[in-house]
Parts: sequence; structure tokens; C-alpha cells
Amino acid sequence: MTMAKITRPKRKNPILRSRIPTLPPDRRSRTALGLVRAAALGRFELQHCLECGAVQYPPRDACAACLSDRLEWRETNPNGDLLADTVVHHSQELYFRERAPWRTGLVRLDAGATVVVHLPDDAPRAPARVTLSAMLDRAGQAVLVARGAGAGTPADDPKLRELTADPRFRKCLVTDAKSPVGQAMVKALVEAGADIVWAGQCEPWKDPPGWAATRALPGVTEVPLDVTDSRSVDELAGEIGFKVDIVVNTAGYHRIHSLFGRAGVETAQAEMEVNAFGLLRLAKAFGPVLRARGADGQSSAVAWVNLLSIYAIANFPEEATYSASMAAGLSYAQALRAELRRGGVRVVNVFPGPIDDEWNQQVLPPKLAPAAVANAILGALRGSVEDVYPGDVAQEWLARLRDNPKALERELGR
Repeated sequence: MTMAKITRPKRKNPILRSRIPTLPPDRRSRTALGLVRAAALGRFELQHCLECGAVQYPPRDACAACLSDRLEWRETNPNGDLLADTVVHHSQELYFRERAPWRTGLVRLDAGATVVVHLPDDAPRAPARVTLSAMLDRAGQAVLVARGAGAGTPADDPKLRELTADPRFRKCLVTDAKSPVGQAMVKALVEAGADIVWAGQCEPWKDPPGWAATRALPGVTEVPLDVTDSRSVDELAGEIGFKVDIVVNTAGYHRIHSLFGRAGVETAQAEMEVNAFGLLRLAKAFGPVLRARGADGQSSAVAWVNLLSIYAIANFPEEATYSASMAAGLSYAQALRAELRRGGVRVVNVFPGPIDDEWNQQVLPPKLAPAAVANAILGALRGSVEDVYPGDVAQEWLARLRDNPKALERELGR
């Protein structure tokens, strides 16, 4: 089958009705949410029986082969044979009814299980070899997508594009474009084909290295934005909020000191004003409009990205108040995810380790280059990832936290 080509969307006709956001079915058992946990990290996992080794699908509480309840989620070989495919022309679900026809199929995995999959228009007809990936749909639930060898990405398919937040042909806001990560993010979005990138800046008198080249990039528009000032945030939201498809919140305030390392609480307050309350101001101003535009055509509002820190998931005492502000930001981000999911807008939280910038000059390697953080965010948008842990430090902390949270707390306290 041939696939319709994704092109730059035409200007919307204001006379035509706007499609109200609808979501695919989102009821899942607690067991089935294990598939969501893996998909949110960009992994393909299925349950494996620890007794007989049988791979399970759909997710269940007892093995279909031996009835053992000893089932474990593991990364699974994503390759298999497409046994059958069909096109759904009618559906009782409003979401699929508005998007019919829709291709689906059955795949027999090399690992043994037979699964139901979504098929892009360019996927081969059965029988054929395919590779699966687990992605998050508009409701934040996991679905399986099968593609043939040499196929394009889901973002190239007019329907499966909704499973991604690919910035191509979309309008993006970077809240702090003067920071090293902000500049790298603006450049990455331009190179990814974004139509417009609004580059937020709150201190016009600052001219950091690279800023002149960043704002001169094609499609970049410099806009005033101070996330500590509600009026500044509200004015920008009133000007461009109804146009923004992707918000990338790179605004951050970072100072290095322990709990007893600095007198007073002024620095901690400044960190909270930017890292936590700044996100709250942005959410209140831009969030409702994004949620309402969750089905506004091919380039509807699709994503909100928060640049947090690995210190948000476990306090690093050497940077105690910064860690606390990032933990507060994470809590707001989780609430924002629940609110925006109703409109099909994905919230991506990014937890990097130390970034190679002015505030980590004395931190020993490994450190992340700003471009590496921007590329990790871009990869999450092009896929359907919710939580991103770029870099060796972040990956190590995450593994240690999952293995023994108390051990990590003691180790960081040393």
C-alpha cells in the first residue's frame, strides 16, 4: 500500500468546525499498565513466565500455559511474522470513527506470542516480516505498531503521526532560549523542520555566546518571557498561546550549595520561583489552550516538555535546595500530565545528569553536552516517550533507585 505524504498543513478555515479532542479507549487493568511503563521509556516489553518461559499477550495475572503467577516484564524480541491484516472502516469508538479507515493486523512474534498491532499505510501486506514497537496513544495507553523493513517512521503516516509529537511543520515555544540547552533546543527544532520556533528570553541586556547565531536561524522569533512574572507569561500566552503546538520549558535556576552551605533562604526561594512556580505559571497560562487544541488538525497541540534534573527523583545533599525545587517541579509536571492527557497532549519529563554549563564547571565528568540533551528531547518527541533519562549519570541513578532507594539515599548522603 502507498502512504499519503505528510506535508505542511494549509491555513485553517475559520468557518469549518473545529474537531473537539477525543481519546481512544483508555481503560486498562493495573497489570496491563506494565506495557505502558515500558512504552513510556521507549522500550518493548512483554510478560515472561518464570516457570515455563512462555511469553504472554495480552498482559495477565497468570501464565496462559502453566497458570503460574510468577510473571516478569522483560525486553522482548520485537520481530515477527504478520499473519493477517485488515482495514477497519466502521467503529463504535468515536476516536476511530473520525479517523477511519484504520489498518490493523495480527503478528506472531519470534518470542512466541501473537499480538494485535496498528499498521501504517506503508506496512507490507500479510504474510510478511515486521518489527514491532510499543508506543503511547493519545490517551497515554500503550499500543503496538508493526513496520516492515525500510519503512518510514510513524510520524510519516497521517494517522499514526498522532502517536508522536514530531516537531516537523509544528510551532514550538522554547521558554528560555538563551541558556546553553535552550540554544541547542532551538537549533534542534529548526533542523527538525519546525515551522516556527519562539525563542523566549527574559533579560534583553544579556548576550551570551551563541545567542546572536541562535536568534538568526530561519523561522526563529525572539519573544519576551519571564517565568517569574505572571504578567509576562500571561501576555505571551494571549499573543501566541492559540498557535503553539509544542512547549519546551528549558527555564531553570541552578545554584550549588548544601542545606547549611548558605545563610538565609533567598537562593532557595529563587530556585523555587523559576523551577517550580515558573512551571506553574506557564501551565496555568498555556495549558488550557493546548488542551482545547488537542485535535485541531494535522498539526494540533501535541506536547509539553519539562527540563528537570535527575536530582528531582532523589535529593543530592550537595545541591539540596536545587534538588528540592526540581522535585517540586516534577510534582507540578505530573499534575500537568493528568490535565493535558484529557486533550491528548503528551507531557515529556526530562531528567538529565549534570550538564556541561557554567553552573557545573567544577563537576567532574561525565557531563552532558547541551546538544546531547536537546537531541534526547527531540528523540522523545519523534517517538512516544514520556520520561527521558539522558546520560550515564541519570541512567545509573535510575537503576540504583529502582534497586534499593534507601541505599541510594545513604550513598548520596556521603
